[in-house]
Amino acid sequence: MKLYHSPASPYVRKVCVLLHELGRVQDVTLDTIATTAFDTSDVLIASNPLGRIPALVRDDGTTLYDSRVICAYVDDLFGGTFYPQGARRWETLTLEATGDGIMDSAVSMSYEMRLRPETERSQDWIEAQWAKVARALKVLDARWMSHLNGTLDIGHVSVGCALAYIDFRHGARNWRDGNDSLAAWFATFESRASMQATLPPAA
Repeated sequence: MKLYHSPASPYVRKVCVLLHELGRVQDVTLDTIATTAFDTSDVLIASNPLGRIPALVRDDGTTLYDSRVICAYVDDLFGGTFYPQGARRWETLTLEATGDGIMDSAVSMSYEMRLRPETERSQDWIEAQWAKVARALKVLDARWMSHLNGTLDIGHVSVGCALAYIDFRHGARNWRDGNDSLAAWFATFESRASMQATLPPAA
């Protein structure tokens, strides 16, 4: 299988972290591709009409896209346990959606700051996106620590990659301030071999 990949993407990192945790990195070839919201790769569009990464080309030539779909697929394919059954499943999926939502807002901020000309940037938009991130972090710190301190699942991976992306692109925001429990959890999670093996390039 082939994964269209950019080392700076938190969504791609989420898939790669899961592959490391499953011990199946060798089963997926990374195809690094240059693409942005304003300049989408034609190669990528041929596999994913949305022009977004990650996109996983399976051995039969069909493509899966969106990190949630790809992660669920590889976990099922390789017999993982990152998507538990029963009542915990819905907690796990909600936690994954929270991490992915943080990524969505943080990436949107990055696009506004890095891709738009300075005269066209909207500081109001940037701050509105950060407000979403900040609210989600507060809820994680207040309500989700028992889950995060429990058995590893896809929710942990999503939240961990989201927090790492904030450090990568928005470190000056100091998200740890006032989120002591979440910060302590992340200090342990980011030291995992899977996270260290998937570090993005220097910002």
